Amino acid sequence: MTTLKNQITDALKTSMRAKDMATVTVLRSLQAAIKQIEVDERIELGDAQVLAVIEKQIKQRKESIKAFEGAGRDDLASKEQAEAEILSQFLPEAMTEEELDSLIEQTISAQEATSMKDMGKVMNSLRPIIAGRADPSIVSAKIKAKLA
Repeated sequence: MTTLKNQITDALKTSMRAKDMATVTVLRSLQAAIKQIEVDERIELGDAQVLAVIEKQIKQRKESIKAFEGAGRDDLASKEQAEAEILSQFLPEAMTEEELDSLIEQTISAQEATSMKDMGKVMNSLRPIIAGRADPSIVSAKIKAKLA
């Protein structure tokens, strides 16, 4: 079974052969971010941690897109959007709206959550399940709506 890091390396090699420099740049920066954490913490990152790094990179790109669009720099916003799409190919398949709603319902009843005070419990138990498959801010909003 190939790890996420191996998939990233393979994609990097493929894009280098194809002389797709935009993809090469994004994947190299992703590998550098992963390597930085491994060196700093003296650990080998597993798929779950690599996924967290990818999500963080995508979140940074999305924040940049908002900032660039606000400043009227659509050229830079579209570059960031393209980079986010390159990174997104390594995320697992996204959850459907129905799957997500069902999962939230199950978790709320399993945690016996009844009010906003229980939001943290529900979110914490959902976090590992939704990693890379759903936007945490959307999940959070859905939980708030159900508990309110």
